[in-house]
Amino acid sequence: MAVKIRLKRVGSINKPVFRIVVADSRSPRDGKFIEEIGTYHPLKAGTNFNMDLERAKYWVGVGAQPSETVASFIKKATKAAKAATPA
Repeated sequence: MAVKIRLKRVGSINKPVFRIVVADSRSPRDGKFIEEIGTYHPLKAGTNFNMDLERAKYWVGVGAQPSETVASFIKKATKAAKAATPA
């Protein structure tokens, strides 16, 4: 089973909201998923996503492939977590 970390649209017309989910690659975009690990609000300014970074790292560690957008979120969240921890 190929597992992907991708976006699932749940918003209404002209008000997009997405959930970051872990799903089987064969399931439809808005269909069945394994786990929800975050949200994305594209119309919001500034930091417009939140994600459970530990779960994302776990899934990537066991072989899940993130989409391009989710990979950029993981990269930004990792950078923010490193900046937040004192050296």
